[in-house]
Amino acid sequence: MRSDRRHFFRQLTGLSGALVLGSFEGWSQTQADSLKLTILHTNDTHSHLDPFPPGDRNAGKGGVVNRARLLSKIRQEESHVLLFDAGDIFQGTPYFNLFHGEPEVQSLSMLGYDAITMGNHDFDGGMEVYAKQIREHATFPVLVANYDFKNTPLQDLVKPYKIFKVNGLRIGVFGLGIQPKGLIPAKLFGDTQYLDPLTKANEVAAFLRNEEKCSLVICLSHLGFKGSAGEIIDPILAAQSRHIDLIIGGHTHTFLPEPKVFTNLDGKPVLVNQVGFGGINLGRLDFTFDRVTKQVFSSGNNLTVA
Repeated sequence: MRSDRRHFFRQLTGLSGALVLGSFEGWSQTQADSLKLTILHTNDTHSHLDPFPPGDRNAGKGGVVNRARLLSKIRQEESHVLLFDAGDIFQGTPYFNLFHGEPEVQSLSMLGYDAITMGNHDFDGGMEVYAKQIREHATFPVLVANYDFKNTPLQDLVKPYKIFKVNGLRIGVFGLGIQPKGLIPAKLFGDTQYLDPLTKANEVAAFLRNEEKCSLVICLSHLGFKGSAGEIIDPILAAQSRHIDLIIGGHTHTFLPEPKVFTNLDGKPVLVNQVGFGGINLGRLDFTFDRVTKQVFSSGNNLTVA
């Protein structure tokens, strides 16, 4: 057993960014020394259901079929996989203009997404359209913690967070939407109330960690990786937060070759990742939970979808 554990730790030392968490709940395989969880994600797919056409600099990349093939391969190789999207599934090709988001939502359901958040372009058809497509075609929840949808078509449809149980571990996931001013026409945002994302993030993350005993807390963010002075963007959210382990970002179409590591208010690492736009890339992060040390080790790389 000791030699097995030495081998296990030698493997872990090659991984990037060890996240040291508090105690976490056990899982059903009580004899296992560790559990591996693979997180996959996209952002800003913008109605790109087909691969980019010949002549484009991204020719042959992206597309639902290519993504399905890659997802299937990973799911065959890994026992525990969660798949998320960080917003802006609408707007960008004629599919949205012709079918008002139906094929986009259907494709995410067929691909087996576990949860998504909303981007500013997901309001482009109006909340009634978004609500209709989600209600009729989504097999996944929409998560936004800092939009209050009371008295809107999304009031009972969008939730602030969801807890996923992975072989006994509790994984808390919540969403954040961007400041609508200047991005979402007032008539489309309607009576929705925008709430400070940093305040809500810390509130929900603390609840998920302390009350719900989540071993990993993930934020699906459409705040962006970069922005103007005074804006809350993902690096600022990471630095001014507690209890968030991973921020899956969107909005700025930022191509990161691998996740970036930031330090939060407690001096603990927070991973931030974003994979461009158009479904060209698929983000991948592998988390290994060690039962004995109560540490979570992570590695990540972003994959081309082709």
